[in-house]
Amino acid sequence: MDIPISSRDFRCLQLACVALGLVAGSIIIGVSVSKAAAAAGGIFIGASGLGILILAYPFLKARFNLDHILPTIGSLRIHPHPAPEHGEGRSSANDNKEGARSSLSTVSRTLEKLKPGARAAGEG
Repeated sequence: MDIPISSRDFRCLQLACVALGLVAGSIIIGVSVSKAAAAAGGIFIGASGLGILILAYPFLKARFNLDHILPTIGSLRIHPHPAPEHGEGRSSANDNKEGARSSLSTVSRTLEKLKPGARAAGEG
């Protein structure tokens, strides 16, 4: 049994559902004592927000011409930088080990400077 409904009536029904969801969520959060009840109210408000987006999408699409924006966003790709070329006979594993050793020696020198006896010996 199909009942014909106009576009205007459908939009009014959508808006009424969104308003009912916002009011119900706000009331549930307002009177809730437990966190679980407040979470249920948040679900009502979140669903109402989604309803607002669905309701407003045709207007936003017409106003901001989203057909030109969305394909551009969809075509974004990540292009990684090519790896740096190493000199003759050097591998990246050796470079990583050397980098770790140099940073370890820097940390150990800094720790030596921070020791209480190191300042007195360095100044005198």
